Amino acid sequence: MNTHKSPSGAILVPDNPVSQFLFSNTKSALIWLIVRLYLGYAWLTAGWKKVNSSAWVGDDAGAALSGFVNGSLAKAADGGDVTGWYATFLENAVLPNAKLFSYFVAFGELLVGLGLILGLLTGIAAFFGAIMNVSFLFAGTLSTNPLLFILATWLVLAWKVAGWYGLDRWALPILGTPWNRRGNRDKAA
Repeated sequence: MNTHKSPSGAILVPDNPVSQFLFSNTKSALIWLIVRLYLGYAWLTAGWKKVNSSAWVGDDAGAALSGFVNGSLAKAADGGDVTGWYATFLENAVLPNAKLFSYFVAFGELLVGLGLILGLLTGIAAFFGAIMNVSFLFAGTLSTNPLLFILATWLVLAWKVAGWYGLDRWALPILGTPWNRRGNRDKAA
């Protein structure tokens, strides 16, 4: 293994060539564009349907989510696909606040979809998409959630180049990174 020490004394292990290409090389950005657009479309269409449904954000907000949660609780009671700790969370936190969570889900899906399609804060959008996928999986729903979770996780890993063909190409240099903000300001001065 070809390791070296950083100026801080930490031992750095270099990436293998495949990881280097996929997660740090802008030549892989076309691959991530395809993944991003697929995932973004899935989230955008799901969110759009919910935002335009009165059972999610309208007069009857929370009704659809309450039905979903009650179905998950029934699976937990049968000893099925929902673990006890998650059923407790659904019963005590989500169900009493179904209207609020309903808005979170509907607009969260829409915003994740827009972020991924536009390539704006791609890693953050993919992270929150993955959180929603895991939430749906914990609630006992398979559907496309495993595939979407895997793709979202890969996009999180590829955050530096996944939005290259998108707004991140310009937004990330302007916003900087939390671990390099001081260095970015010093270079600009």
